[in-house]
Amino acid sequence: MAHGVPGGRGPRGNPVSRPGRPVRVGPRAAAALVLVTLIGIAAFGWPLLADRQSGLAHSQDAPWLFAALLPLLVAVVVATIADQGMDAKAVAMLGVLAAVGAALRPLGAGTAGLEPMFFLMVLSGRVLGPGFGFVLGSVTMFASALLTGGVGPWMPFQMLALGWFSLGAGLLPGPERIRGRAELAMLAAYGFLGSFAYGTVMNLQGWVLLQGMGQGISFHPGDPVAQNLARFLAYCLATSLGWDLGRAALTVVLTLSLGATLLGALRRATRRAAFDAPVSFGPQGTSTPDPLPEGDTAGHVR
Repeated sequence: MAHGVPGGRGPRGNPVSRPGRPVRVGPRAAAALVLVTLIGIAAFGWPLLADRQSGLAHSQDAPWLFAALLPLLVAVVVATIADQGMDAKAVAMLGVLAAVGAALRPLGAGTAGLEPMFFLMVLSGRVLGPGFGFVLGSVTMFASALLTGGVGPWMPFQMLALGWFSLGAGLLPGPERIRGRAELAMLAAYGFLGSFAYGTVMNLQGWVLLQGMGQGISFHPGDPVAQNLARFLAYCLATSLGWDLGRAALTVVLTLSLGATLLGALRRATRRAAFDAPVSFGPQGTSTPDPLPEGDTAGHVR
């Protein structure tokens, strides 16, 4: 019979659950994340370096970005499986959380930037790690776009931006030490700042397409980067500050009010699934762990 070993034993011999993350970023997964991030930065920022004669329509480069993004997302998942021996349970959890996030998006209907799925991305990234968080954010945005009819040249950029948002939550410090109110306060602060960061990044995608808005906020192809960035800042303050504030405020309220319950549920699910638990075979009714040899991968069935 196979026995998962979710943790060690306490001072009285009782089992102790580890709050470890089921999807840890190994070297291959990290390389895939770095590659997709570099491609994303180039996709968002290349118009700032283009000359006046360059075509600036993101509608032309969006299909290429989408074509590059999908295999890279698959590469992150495959690399994580190769690095950590992840099984189908993690993929199933990814599908469930992406479906829940996609269902949450229409509830806000885009009114005043109210998008309740952002708080789910914060909590999921915190519990399940940066690699899982990036894939979850991107897949959730893709699924929600299909659900709401929001498919367009902006979609691959939204997938990247929400993936970065969820990845950042997984990189927050102290996952084994910070708990309770301190953790909720940290996650709420991250959700607040990250909501503005998401809006700012997405503004950059659309701003370069808008012309004739005024000398102080319009994008001028071929101008120095510093001058265009100053206009971009003025554009964000003039057009999207209120929208981003609505998203940030709702994320904070939901995180503080529902965060403790959802964090507990996610952590219980990951402990029961025991994604990173070594598995051994022994007589039925026994639970003695079979120690892994040095260099063996957690989750490998022997």
